[in-house]
Formats: sequence, C-alpha cells, structure tokens
Amino acid sequence: MDPAEQPGTARPRVSLRQAAARPTAVVACRTTWAEYPALWPVLLAEARAAVREPARPGSGVMLYLDDAPSVEVGVEVTGPFRPSGRVIASALPAGLVATTVHQGPYSGLGAAHRAVRDWCAAGGHPVLGPLWEVYGDWSEDPAELETEITYLVRAAPP
Repeated sequence: MDPAEQPGTARPRVSLRQAAARPTAVVACRTTWAEYPALWPVLLAEARAAVREPARPGSGVMLYLDDAPSVEVGVEVTGPFRPSGRVIASALPAGLVATTVHQGPYSGLGAAHRAVRDWCAAGGHPVLGPLWEVYGDWSEDPAELETEITYLVRAAPP
C-alpha cells in the first residue's frame, strides 16, 4: 500500500507560487530509468566536487526535462563558478509552479509526485514538462529527510 493511502496519513499539501530561477551546477545527460538509480549518485558527486569558492555547493537537485529521462543532476550554487569537465552552469526554471515538501523517506517520493500531479489536474493547471526535486540536509533518520518537489505549470483558465 502506498504510504499516502494508509489510513490516518495526510496527503501532501500542494501550493501554487511564482518561482525565481535558482542557479545550479549540474551534469546534464540522457539516460534510462533502469540506469538512473546507479547514475545519479555519480553525477551528483561530480557536480559537488566541481564547485569551488567563491560559489558554494548547496542542496542537491535533480531536474527532469522529459520522460526519457533527460536530466540535470547537481547542486544549487551561491554564485558563479567555473564549469569543469561535464559540469555546467544551469538553473532551476522560473515561472508558475505547483510544489510540495515531502517529509520522510525517499520511498515516499512517488506518492508526493502523484499528489502534485493530481492537484494540478483537479485545479486545471496543465503541467508544462520540467519538474525537479531539491534535497534537504542528509539525515540517517529517514523521518527527518525533506525533499521539495516542484512542477512548472500553466495557470488554470479563468
């Protein structure tokens, strides 16, 4: 049973807001869903290692550009940095977004994604394609993990 469907478990709270672009240092690639679980940690480590002063690596990010998946995996950055190897400067998109924060183990991310998509469908906000996850500080306790899930959307028609 999906954790979000268990009795007594609250559905994630989804909100609509305008988001500013957030600068990132990432490795962009096209992969497969079968390869992705082993690939993302390598890409994240590569991006984190490439960012030096004056920029500082921040939260881990995964930007999904399509369902292939074409992805950008890396970190938020506090300022400009010198691209190195496969690591390039990019940004999380700006625009109208539907977002939620998932608190708990990563195994619950699927339910949080479904909650955002369901909320968008119910409110008439078409999903435009890009979506991303921003990961909070690591904790050995899965209950303390926090992941921001965001979808770029179009405003509902009046």
